[in-house]
Amino acid sequence: MHYKSFLLAAITLVISISSPLAQAQGKPIRLIVPYAAGGPLDVTARALAERVRDTLGTVIIENRPGAGGNIGADAVAKAAPDGLTIGIAATATHAVNPWLYSKMPYNAATDFAPITQMVRVPNVLVMNADAAQRLKINTLADLIAYAKANPAKLNYGSGGNGSAGHLAGEMFKRDAGIFAVHIPYNGGSPAQLALLGGQVDFNFDNLSTAAPNIRSGKLKALAVTTLKPSSALPGVPPVADTLKGFAIDTWWGLVAPASTPKDIVNRLNQAFVAALNAPETKARFAVLLAEPVPSSAEEFGALMTSERAKYEKLVKASGARVD
Repeated sequence: MHYKSFLLAAITLVISISSPLAQAQGKPIRLIVPYAAGGPLDVTARALAERVRDTLGTVIIENRPGAGGNIGADAVAKAAPDGLTIGIAATATHAVNPWLYSKMPYNAATDFAPITQMVRVPNVLVMNADAAQRLKINTLADLIAYAKANPAKLNYGSGGNGSAGHLAGEMFKRDAGIFAVHIPYNGGSPAQLALLGGQVDFNFDNLSTAAPNIRSGKLKALAVTTLKPSSALPGVPPVADTLKGFAIDTWWGLVAPASTPKDIVNRLNQAFVAALNAPETKARFAVLLAEPVPSSAEEFGALMTSERAKYEKLVKASGARVD
């Protein structure tokens, strides 16, 4: 072999041995989704996996549902920090569950390296349209006024104690200075059926779930829970217009095991941020009423920290606990 060719080959070999990313070349990345296949988190993860194929290679989605997302999140936390296993961190797994579950298999604050936020989905305060008409409730201010004039007559449903809908309802009651009885159901779908059937007065629901019944006129949307209006629901004001500072939406993003090298995290961030910014991604997520929110790793880490602090207060005030 010519000396220069030999030297070049040797340098290439040294680089490939020293770089974890180069060692991983040709191996698929495993993206763990801590929820069942077919839901919004799963669909968005699969969409991104397709978009990063040219930059990161094959990304295999692995669904690991159970224990409110804790099983899948724990699998990410305990994986080798080589960039070959990443996962989705969600409102539940990284902000609510640490305060809801008496025993956690992972530490949401220290066991993960943030990569980027993926998505923000508004929640929406909805009433049964017939009930809203009967009670002459057309706005959020009307609902608050009715609750104050009729103490303990209103109730609201949710997908269970400690669910996003439950905690949003408790935050609403606290900030509005009203009382409404919480009725937990075994999941979001039964809670929505109860609202449609007139068994509860209002719910805080995920916009992507509630949208079909809002469009059909069965549910009346009073307000969205993001600080600013949502383009997915034009004409519906945020709760914050009436209750200053109110914000409680659903988010999820990508994380790696805590000790994953910074250069690997940076490469993953660059690839997934580019995928989130692609027009095709935005169009695909829009169908789910999900807004892509690409961010730096530091920004996503700061979001998770602030959300944990917010939900610590809400969960403790609600009294919800899973043993």
